[in-house]
Amino acid sequence: MTPLLAAACGMVVANLYYAQPLVGPIAKALSLSPEAAGLIVTLIQAGYCLGLLLLVPLADIVENRRLVCRLLAGTALALAAAALATHAGTFLLAAWVMGLCSVAVQVLVPFAAHLAPDHARGRAVGNVTSGLLLGIMLARPVSSIVADLAGWHAIFALSAVVMTLLAALLRRRLPERRPPPGPGYAQTIASMWGLLRTQPVLRRRAAYQAGIFGAFSLFWTTAPLWLAGPAFGLTQKGIALFALAGVAGAVSAPIAGRLSDHGHGKPVTAFALLLGASSFALSRVGTEGSLLSLSALTLAAIVLDFGVSANLVVGQRAIFALSAEHRGRLNGLYMAIFFVGGATGSALGAWAYAHGGWAWASAIGFALPVLALGYFATERK
Repeated sequence: MTPLLAAACGMVVANLYYAQPLVGPIAKALSLSPEAAGLIVTLIQAGYCLGLLLLVPLADIVENRRLVCRLLAGTALALAAAALATHAGTFLLAAWVMGLCSVAVQVLVPFAAHLAPDHARGRAVGNVTSGLLLGIMLARPVSSIVADLAGWHAIFALSAVVMTLLAALLRRRLPERRPPPGPGYAQTIASMWGLLRTQPVLRRRAAYQAGIFGAFSLFWTTAPLWLAGPAFGLTQKGIALFALAGVAGAVSAPIAGRLSDHGHGKPVTAFALLLGASSFALSRVGTEGSLLSLSALTLAAIVLDFGVSANLVVGQRAIFALSAEHRGRLNGLYMAIFFVGGATGSALGAWAYAHGGWAWASAIGFALPVLALGYFATERK
């Protein structure tokens, strides 16, 4: 199941990131101002956050395969609506629903944890998460290339077809997983507050990831705008090649999973947060628009993606160890909290870039993982 789950996670989660390098063309086509352009990414992430809180907990009470297939059907419909959109309101609503239903990926990740024995859970989650992260990182260059060849609508139409085919494949290949009898939906949702209140590991891991993921979202919302601007003047193909460099960061996921299995989660966390902050310092090297500046920015993208990937896997390994029967809810809470950080980072990044260019955006990006690192320093041994 591991290769299938990894590939499925990658294809589904990519829907959250196809729009990031296309913010400029989409905003222009839909007559959105530079300040409002951040809504394109922010609403996708906001929908995803709501789905994590309201839909992912269903994995603890209903049959998982059926839940995944229905969520994929909703994703396909939203993608088709985005592909056909000619007005900003239609596209933004479709983007929100796209994010809402793409939480299917967070039903599949705990599925892998359920299939794995305790001693290898970090490795299993790391392997599946590496597929998820490849989807995140390949989404940007793929959408840039497709948009360059056929316009920005094409990537959403293509993904709608892929989601439809994937739903059919998973319906045939995934084993059934029926959770043990438990409370109803309302009680399940209500219990999430109790989990958040009583599980300090969950709160801390979500806060750490919120800091670095906010920086990640800020970077990938604003860097394409900077690269397409007068300083660098890159085309969509050039931005695609730049985004492709970030794929190297996915190699950290299985490494972090194995280190976490051996009890080294805390050092990995500190290292990951330091990488997140240092990536923005690195992005300021060189004169704006020079080859040195572009090279430093490319290296910064790799370093940032490496840190985000490592911290994500360590966090999921930690929360999945808390309670097997609550994994859907724990994962939903964990992801929702740090995706709020991501949505905040996207919105702040678009505003900062519109008013102060990369200088303002990179300063905020540096501050977010530094704040998370400061909170991590208060953790007891």
